[in-house]
Amino acid sequence: MNTKKLTRYIGIAMVLGVVVGYFCNKYAQNAQEAKDIASYFNLITDIFLRMIKMIIAPLVFATLVSGLASMSDASAVGRIGLRAMFWFIAASAISLLLGLALVNIFQPGAHLNLALPDAAASAGLKTGDFTLKAFIAHVFPKSIAEAMANNEILQILVFSLFFGAALSFIRGKGHNTIYNMIDELAKIMFRVTDYVMRFAPLGVFAAMAAAITTEGLGVLVSYGKLIGEFYLGLALLWAILFGVGYLFLGKSTFRLGGLIKEPTLLAFSTASSESAYPKTIEALERFGVSKRISGFVLPLGYSFNLDGSMMYQSFAVLFIAQAYNIEMSFSQQLTLLLVLMVTSKGMAGVARASLVVVAATLPMFHLPEAGLLLIMGIDQFFDMGRTATNVVGNSLATAVIAKMEGKQEDLAADATARSPAETETQAARAASREA
Repeated sequence: MNTKKLTRYIGIAMVLGVVVGYFCNKYAQNAQEAKDIASYFNLITDIFLRMIKMIIAPLVFATLVSGLASMSDASAVGRIGLRAMFWFIAASAISLLLGLALVNIFQPGAHLNLALPDAAASAGLKTGDFTLKAFIAHVFPKSIAEAMANNEILQILVFSLFFGAALSFIRGKGHNTIYNMIDELAKIMFRVTDYVMRFAPLGVFAAMAAAITTEGLGVLVSYGKLIGEFYLGLALLWAILFGVGYLFLGKSTFRLGGLIKEPTLLAFSTASSESAYPKTIEALERFGVSKRISGFVLPLGYSFNLDGSMMYQSFAVLFIAQAYNIEMSFSQQLTLLLVLMVTSKGMAGVARASLVVVAATLPMFHLPEAGLLLIMGIDQFFDMGRTATNVVGNSLATAVIAKMEGKQEDLAADATARSPAETETQAARAASREA
């Protein structure tokens, strides 16, 4: 589907979802009936996200292995990995610092003056198994079949590193059969992705309608200040990320912004990074990023470079402290930053990841875990913004690293200057000439 048309349809679907959700919420007899109505919308969203998850594992595996096998220089893998991790750590620090700064400036929880809850009160999130030791062990798969079945991106990445390195060695001996098969698999998965993405507007509509049906537009008003301040922080983070990107990419940064508009909007409306992954890969390819770079850096970023989520975590922890009038000194806040720098790296494989990281962090600073109940009701609206920011951050990181590697493909970059329709037309003409 034409990229501009799909972006337009997604935008229209978001607006329609809000309108339909408003009327469903308004005319529902009670909260239970609103939830029942929303469950039908959620069914549509769940089906769409299931189709997305269906393609993630083979797409990540095929693109990553194909890229690694094409690298004749083994040292390139280590170099790219080091550059990626340096960017991820720097971006994480900036995100956390920005969240801490904004919540100290705006003091969003200071006016609540809540009494400390009962010590037994809990937000109901499972955090016992969320430790650094458990995360490190979890990185390495027991079975690649299990990792793919559960869409464990980091485990797939580890297996793909070994498989890609071995395939590169075998290919050097003149055996190209498996490499050609995987390269063809990547092309097939991109075509499957195109088919699945045709349902994106429907999934977006249902996701927005479900959220508004359950919560109503009033939730945006009641928590408007908190949500507004958080989104202001995200806007500042975007400005910083694009500003740093401009130092490396120059004016082409604006073109990249235009190309990732569709996956960013998709991530925002569905609050799912997985839904945006296939389109992000395609956008980076149109920008001119080599597949072997994007296929390696982007999956790595999905585990280690969640800028929006990290800003949210520092924002949420201090908001809860302010709500209960618990003073956190500068040294405690600095310690909080260092703790989140470590604990957040395991969030990719955890359900409701950002909330779980916050819940696991609160007891370390003697803050009530039940404070999460203050924001759990509107977490969907936070999740939309932080997920879109994660997509932006990973796209910029991948593009910058490709530029540093000198692996931007001029032909692909030139192709992005034309519309997708023009590109398809020229490809069809070329095919007819060959025929």
